[in-house]
Amino acid sequence: MTVAQIQATQSGEKKEYWRWEESTWVDEAKNWRDAKFVTAGIDVGSVSSQAVVVCDGELYGYSSMRTGNNSPDSAHNAINAVMQKCGMTLENIHFVVGTGYGRVNVPFSNKAITEIACHARGANYMGGSSIRTILDMGGQDCKAIHCDERGKVTNFLMNDKCAAGTGRGMEVIADLMQIPIAELGPRSFDVDVEPAAVSSVCVVFAKSEALGLLKAGWSKNKVVAAYCQAMAERVVSLLERIAVEKDFFITGGIAKNPGVVKRIERLLKLDAVATKYDSQIAGALGAALFGYTLVQKQGVPAKVAS
Repeated sequence: MTVAQIQATQSGEKKEYWRWEESTWVDEAKNWRDAKFVTAGIDVGSVSSQAVVVCDGELYGYSSMRTGNNSPDSAHNAINAVMQKCGMTLENIHFVVGTGYGRVNVPFSNKAITEIACHARGANYMGGSSIRTILDMGGQDCKAIHCDERGKVTNFLMNDKCAAGTGRGMEVIADLMQIPIAELGPRSFDVDVEPAAVSSVCVVFAKSEALGLLKAGWSKNKVVAAYCQAMAERVVSLLERIAVEKDFFITGGIAKNPGVVKRIERLLKLDAVATKYDSQIAGALGAALFGYTLVQKQGVPAKVAS
Protein backbone atom coordinates (compact mmCIF):
# COMPACT_ATOMS: atom_id res chain seq x y z
CA MET A 1 0.00 0.00 0.00
CA THR A 2 1.34 3.44 -0.93
CA VAL A 3 1.80 6.31 1.53
CA ALA A 4 -1.16 8.14 -0.06
CA GLN A 5 -3.38 5.08 0.37
CA ILE A 6 -2.32 4.63 4.02
CA GLN A 7 -3.06 8.30 4.73
CA ALA A 8 -6.44 7.99 3.02
CA THR A 9 -7.26 4.95 5.14
CA GLN A 10 -6.25 6.68 8.36
CA SER A 11 -8.31 9.77 7.51
CA GLY A 12 -11.37 7.73 6.61
CA GLU A 13 -11.30 8.75 2.94
CA LYS A 14 -12.41 6.34 0.26
CA LYS A 15 -9.45 4.77 -1.52
CA GLU A 16 -9.06 5.89 -5.11
CA TYR A 17 -7.70 2.74 -6.72
CA TRP A 18 -8.15 4.19 -10.20
CA ARG A 19 -5.69 7.08 -9.92
CA TRP A 20 -2.04 6.96 -10.90
CA GLU A 21 0.35 8.42 -8.34
CA GLU A 22 1.31 12.05 -8.80
CA SER A 23 4.96 12.68 -9.69
CA THR A 24 7.42 15.50 -10.33
CA TRP A 25 10.93 15.33 -11.81
CA VAL A 26 13.64 17.73 -12.91
CA ASP A 27 17.04 17.00 -14.43
CA GLU A 28 19.38 18.13 -11.67
CA ALA A 29 22.35 17.78 -14.03
CA LYS A 30 21.05 20.80 -15.96
CA ASN A 31 20.55 24.43 -14.97
CA TRP A 32 17.56 26.07 -16.63
CA ARG A 33 19.17 29.48 -16.13
CA ASP A 34 21.78 28.56 -18.76
CA ALA A 35 19.14 28.07 -21.47
CA LYS A 36 18.46 30.67 -24.16
CA PHE A 37 14.82 29.61 -24.40
CA VAL A 38 12.68 27.92 -21.75
CA THR A 39 9.33 26.63 -23.02
CA ALA A 40 6.52 24.66 -21.41
CA GLY A 41 3.68 22.40 -22.45
CA ILE A 42 0.54 21.89 -20.38
CA ASP A 43 -1.69 18.89 -21.10
CA VAL A 44 -4.95 19.17 -19.17
CA GLY A 45 -6.68 15.80 -19.44
CA SER A 46 -9.88 14.39 -18.00
CA VAL A 47 -8.14 12.62 -15.10
CA SER A 48 -4.57 13.92 -14.91
CA SER A 49 -2.72 17.04 -16.01
CA GLN A 50 0.91 17.11 -17.10
CA ALA A 51 3.35 20.00 -17.34
CA VAL A 52 6.67 19.69 -19.17
CA VAL A 53 9.47 22.24 -19.20
CA VAL A 54 11.96 22.17 -22.08
CA CYS A 55 15.27 24.05 -22.13
CA ASP A 56 16.58 24.79 -25.63
CA GLY A 57 14.64 21.86 -27.03
CA GLU A 58 15.74 19.35 -24.38
CA LEU A 59 13.52 17.87 -21.66
CA TYR A 60 14.28 19.50 -18.34
CA GLY A 61 11.41 18.65 -16.01
CA TYR A 62 7.83 17.48 -15.74
CA SER A 63 4.94 16.83 -13.40
CA SER A 64 1.88 14.61 -13.58
CA MET A 65 -0.86 15.76 -11.24
CA ARG A 66 -4.54 15.09 -10.69
CA THR A 67 -6.99 17.11 -12.75
CA GLY A 68 -9.45 18.85 -10.48
CA ASN A 69 -12.86 20.26 -11.32
CA ASN A 70 -11.32 23.45 -12.69
CA SER A 71 -9.03 23.37 -15.76
CA PRO A 72 -7.19 26.67 -15.06
CA ASP A 73 -6.43 25.57 -11.50
CA SER A 74 -5.27 22.16 -12.74
CA ALA A 75 -2.93 23.83 -15.24
CA HIS A 76 -1.45 26.05 -12.52
CA ASN A 77 -1.10 23.10 -10.17
CA ALA A 78 0.84 21.09 -12.77
CA ILE A 79 3.29 23.83 -13.76
CA ASN A 80 3.75 24.99 -10.16
CA ALA A 81 4.90 21.50 -9.17
CA VAL A 82 7.80 21.74 -11.64
CA MET A 83 8.66 25.37 -10.96
CA GLN A 84 8.74 24.95 -7.19
CA LYS A 85 11.19 22.08 -7.56
CA CYS A 86 13.73 24.16 -9.47
CA GLY A 87 13.12 27.77 -8.36
CA MET A 88 11.48 28.90 -11.58
CA THR A 89 8.56 31.29 -12.10
CA LEU A 90 6.22 31.85 -15.05
CA GLU A 91 8.25 34.97 -15.88
CA ASN A 92 11.19 32.70 -16.69
CA ILE A 93 9.24 30.72 -19.31
CA HIS A 94 9.38 32.25 -22.79
CA PHE A 95 6.50 30.34 -24.44
CA VAL A 96 3.70 28.09 -23.16
CA VAL A 97 1.54 25.77 -25.29
CA GLY A 98 -1.68 24.23 -23.98
CA THR A 99 -3.00 20.88 -25.20
CA GLY A 100 -5.49 18.20 -24.19
CA TYR A 101 -9.19 18.60 -23.44
CA GLY A 102 -8.54 21.70 -21.35
CA ARG A 103 -6.09 23.33 -23.76
CA VAL A 104 -8.20 26.47 -24.24
CA ASN A 105 -8.46 26.90 -20.47
CA VAL A 106 -4.75 27.27 -19.69
CA PRO A 107 -4.74 30.94 -18.61
CA PHE A 108 -1.01 31.50 -19.03
CA SER A 109 -0.58 29.79 -22.45
CA ASN A 110 0.49 31.62 -25.61
CA LYS A 111 -1.04 29.06 -27.97
CA ALA A 112 -3.25 25.95 -27.98
CA ILE A 113 -2.41 22.90 -30.14
CA THR A 114 -4.41 19.67 -30.48
CA GLU A 115 -3.31 16.65 -28.46
CA ILE A 116 -3.00 14.53 -31.63
CA ALA A 117 -0.23 16.75 -32.99
CA CYS A 118 1.41 17.04 -29.56
CA HIS A 119 1.42 13.30 -28.87
CA ALA A 120 3.02 12.62 -32.24
CA ARG A 121 5.71 15.22 -31.59
CA GLY A 122 6.29 13.93 -28.06
CA ALA A 123 6.49 10.31 -29.26
CA ASN A 124 9.04 11.36 -31.86
CA TYR A 125 11.24 12.75 -29.07
CA MET A 126 10.67 9.87 -26.65
CA GLY A 127 10.95 6.98 -29.13
CA GLY A 128 13.10 8.45 -31.88
CA SER A 129 12.59 9.57 -35.48
CA SER A 130 11.87 6.01 -36.64
CA ILE A 131 8.43 6.05 -34.93
CA ARG A 132 5.65 5.83 -37.50
CA THR A 133 2.58 4.51 -35.63
CA ILE A 134 1.44 5.82 -32.25
CA LEU A 135 -1.29 4.52 -29.97
CA ASP A 136 -2.50 7.12 -27.50
CA MET A 137 -4.92 5.76 -24.91
CA GLY A 138 -6.33 8.67 -22.98
CA GLY A 139 -8.89 8.76 -20.22
CA GLN A 140 -11.80 9.41 -22.58
CA ASP A 141 -10.65 8.34 -26.03
CA CYS A 142 -8.21 6.20 -27.97
CA LYS A 143 -6.22 7.46 -30.97
CA ALA A 144 -4.21 5.65 -33.64
CA ILE A 145 -1.78 8.08 -35.25
CA HIS A 146 0.65 7.93 -38.18
CA CYS A 147 3.53 10.39 -38.32
CA ASP A 148 6.65 11.09 -40.36
CA GLU A 149 10.28 11.25 -39.27
CA ARG A 150 9.78 14.73 -37.80
CA GLY A 151 6.80 13.70 -35.70
CA LYS A 152 4.31 15.43 -38.03
CA VAL A 153 0.89 13.75 -38.17
CA THR A 154 0.08 12.19 -41.56
CA ASN A 155 -3.10 10.31 -40.59
CA PHE A 156 -5.15 9.36 -37.53
CA LEU A 157 -8.26 7.58 -36.32
CA MET A 158 -10.01 8.15 -33.01
CA ASN A 159 -12.55 6.26 -30.93
CA ASP A 160 -14.35 8.62 -28.58
CA LYS A 161 -17.86 7.16 -28.68
CA CYS A 162 -17.58 5.10 -25.50
CA ALA A 163 -15.11 4.38 -22.71
CA ALA A 164 -14.23 0.92 -24.03
CA GLY A 165 -10.56 0.74 -24.91
CA THR A 166 -9.73 3.89 -22.92
CA GLY A 167 -8.07 4.65 -19.64
CA ARG A 168 -11.51 5.17 -18.08
CA GLY A 169 -12.38 1.54 -18.69
CA MET A 170 -9.33 0.37 -16.77
CA GLU A 171 -10.07 2.83 -13.97
CA VAL A 172 -13.53 1.28 -13.53
CA ILE A 173 -12.01 -2.20 -13.26
CA ALA A 174 -9.39 -0.99 -10.75
CA ASP A 175 -12.10 0.42 -8.50
CA LEU A 176 -14.32 -2.62 -8.93
CA MET A 177 -11.51 -5.06 -8.08
CA GLN A 178 -10.13 -2.70 -5.39
CA ILE A 179 -6.67 -3.08 -6.88
CA PRO A 180 -4.43 0.00 -7.38
CA ILE A 181 -4.30 0.74 -11.10
CA ALA A 182 -0.50 0.43 -11.17
CA GLU A 183 -0.84 -3.20 -10.00
CA LEU A 184 -3.45 -4.34 -12.53
CA GLY A 185 -0.99 -5.18 -15.30
CA PRO A 186 1.42 -7.34 -13.28
CA ARG A 187 -1.44 -9.12 -11.52
CA SER A 188 -3.10 -9.96 -14.84
CA PHE A 189 -0.26 -12.39 -15.55
CA ASP A 190 -0.55 -14.11 -12.17
CA VAL A 191 -3.06 -16.69 -13.45
CA ASP A 192 -2.84 -20.45 -14.02
CA VAL A 193 -4.35 -20.26 -17.50
CA GLU A 194 -4.80 -17.20 -19.71
CA PRO A 195 -8.56 -16.58 -19.91
CA ALA A 196 -10.50 -15.48 -22.96
CA ALA A 197 -11.49 -11.82 -23.16
CA VAL A 198 -14.65 -10.73 -21.41
CA SER A 199 -17.45 -10.81 -23.97
CA SER A 200 -18.33 -7.13 -23.74
CA VAL A 201 -15.99 -4.15 -24.04
CA CYS A 202 -18.65 -1.67 -22.95
CA VAL A 203 -17.62 -0.44 -19.51
CA VAL A 204 -21.12 -0.81 -18.07
CA PHE A 205 -21.64 -4.38 -19.29
CA ALA A 206 -18.02 -5.40 -18.64
CA LYS A 207 -18.46 -4.29 -15.03
CA SER A 208 -21.59 -6.47 -14.71
CA GLU A 209 -19.82 -9.37 -16.37
CA ALA A 210 -16.81 -8.99 -14.08
CA LEU A 211 -19.06 -9.13 -11.03
CA GLY A 212 -20.70 -12.27 -12.44
CA LEU A 213 -17.32 -13.92 -12.98
CA LEU A 214 -16.27 -13.14 -9.40
CA LYS A 215 -19.49 -14.71 -8.13
CA ALA A 216 -18.78 -17.73 -10.32
CA GLY A 217 -15.47 -18.26 -8.51
CA TRP A 218 -12.99 -16.48 -10.74
CA SER A 219 -10.06 -14.85 -8.95
CA LYS A 220 -9.60 -11.10 -9.22
CA ASN A 221 -6.41 -11.66 -11.21
CA LYS A 222 -8.22 -13.83 -13.75
CA VAL A 223 -10.98 -11.24 -14.19
CA VAL A 224 -8.38 -8.50 -14.68
CA ALA A 225 -6.58 -10.66 -17.26
CA ALA A 226 -9.82 -11.20 -19.18
CA TYR A 227 -10.51 -7.47 -19.19
CA CYS A 228 -6.93 -6.60 -20.26
CA GLN A 229 -7.35 -9.01 -23.17
CA ALA A 230 -10.67 -7.43 -24.15
CA MET A 231 -9.14 -3.96 -24.06
CA ALA A 232 -6.17 -5.12 -26.14
CA GLU A 233 -8.47 -6.64 -28.76
CA ARG A 234 -10.54 -3.46 -28.93
CA VAL A 235 -7.45 -1.30 -29.40
CA VAL A 236 -5.91 -3.57 -32.02
CA SER A 237 -9.11 -3.39 -34.08
CA LEU A 238 -8.66 0.40 -34.22
CA LEU A 239 -4.97 0.11 -35.09
CA GLU A 240 -5.68 -2.37 -37.88
CA ARG A 241 -8.06 0.12 -39.49
CA ILE A 242 -5.20 2.60 -39.87
CA ALA A 243 -2.54 -0.11 -40.51
CA VAL A 244 0.39 -0.41 -38.13
CA GLU A 245 3.80 0.57 -39.47
CA LYS A 246 7.11 0.13 -37.68
CA ASP A 247 8.20 1.56 -35.39
CA PHE A 248 5.23 1.37 -33.01
CA PHE A 249 4.95 3.50 -29.86
CA ILE A 250 2.37 3.79 -27.06
CA THR A 251 1.64 6.96 -25.11
CA GLY A 252 -0.67 7.70 -22.20
CA GLY A 253 -1.23 5.98 -18.88
CA ILE A 254 -2.12 2.67 -20.49
CA ALA A 255 1.49 2.34 -21.70
CA LYS A 256 2.36 1.80 -18.02
CA ASN A 257 0.03 -1.22 -17.86
CA PRO A 258 1.99 -4.27 -19.09
CA GLY A 259 -1.18 -6.36 -18.90
CA VAL A 260 -2.62 -4.45 -21.85
CA VAL A 261 0.66 -3.62 -23.63
CA LYS A 262 1.94 -7.21 -23.77
CA ARG A 263 -1.40 -8.44 -25.06
CA ILE A 264 -1.47 -5.73 -27.74
CA GLU A 265 2.04 -6.75 -28.80
CA ARG A 266 0.99 -10.40 -28.88
CA LEU A 267 -1.98 -9.66 -31.13
CA LEU A 268 0.03 -7.39 -33.45
CA LYS A 269 3.06 -9.71 -33.41
CA LEU A 270 5.05 -6.53 -32.93
CA ASP A 271 6.92 -5.07 -29.96
CA ALA A 272 6.29 -1.48 -28.98
CA VAL A 273 9.38 0.73 -28.79
CA ALA A 274 10.53 1.10 -25.19
CA THR A 275 11.32 4.50 -23.68
CA LYS A 276 13.02 5.74 -20.53
CA TYR A 277 10.43 8.51 -20.16
CA ASP A 278 7.04 8.52 -18.43
CA SER A 279 4.55 7.74 -21.22
CA GLN A 280 1.96 10.09 -19.72
CA ILE A 281 4.01 13.21 -20.50
CA ALA A 282 4.02 12.72 -24.30
CA GLY A 283 1.33 15.32 -25.02
CA ALA A 284 2.80 17.98 -22.74
CA LEU A 285 6.29 17.25 -24.05
CA GLY A 286 5.15 17.66 -27.64
CA ALA A 287 3.45 20.93 -26.68
CA ALA A 288 6.65 22.24 -25.07
CA LEU A 289 8.66 21.27 -28.16
CA PHE A 290 6.19 23.08 -30.40
CA GLY A 291 6.66 26.07 -28.10
CA TYR A 292 10.42 25.89 -28.64
CA THR A 293 9.98 25.85 -32.42
CA LEU A 294 7.55 28.79 -32.28
CA VAL A 295 9.71 30.94 -30.03
CA GLN A 296 12.67 30.40 -32.35
CA LYS A 297 10.61 31.51 -35.35
CA GLN A 298 8.54 34.27 -33.77
CA GLY A 299 10.69 35.48 -30.92
CA VAL A 300 9.55 35.90 -27.33
CA PRO A 301 5.84 36.87 -27.20
CA ALA A 302 4.24 39.31 -24.81
CA LYS A 303 3.41 37.63 -21.51
CA VAL A 304 -0.08 36.17 -21.15
CA ALA A 305 -1.92 37.08 -17.95
CA SER A 306 -1.76 34.22 -15.50
